[in-house]
Amino acid sequence: MLDMHQKLKIFKALGNETRFLIFKNVFTGGYTCSLDKKQEGVEVNPIATCVSTVAEHFNFSLPTISSHIKELREAGIITVEKKGNKVYIEPNIETIREMAECFATLVKNFDANRAFFFNDTSKEA
Repeated sequence: MLDMHQKLKIFKALGNETRFLIFKNVFTGGYTCSLDKKQEGVEVNPIATCVSTVAEHFNFSLPTISSHIKELREAGIITVEKKGNKVYIEPNIETIREMAECFATLVKNFDANRAFFFNDTSKEA
């Protein structure tokens, strides 16, 4: 279960436009990565994205993109794994699922307490 510090790290990491776009595209499959089939015995998850492919979509150097990816990894919302001669990233679905549950709970509590806080019984958003 994520504690408050971990949740804040996630929000901080996603608060940067570049990191948010990297995460969004990794999460939604917005990048296509050519898998390195030349190396025998290297198994790669087909939904993983290689870091060099991410860098191609931005006007930043690979070290800058790597720094953004490091912050996303440290926040726990992506995983990073070196396979063969490439570094692959993919979303950390369990962390994303837990954050989604946090938002669902906030909405549920808001709806349940709407009348008390706002003297409003409607459930319109």
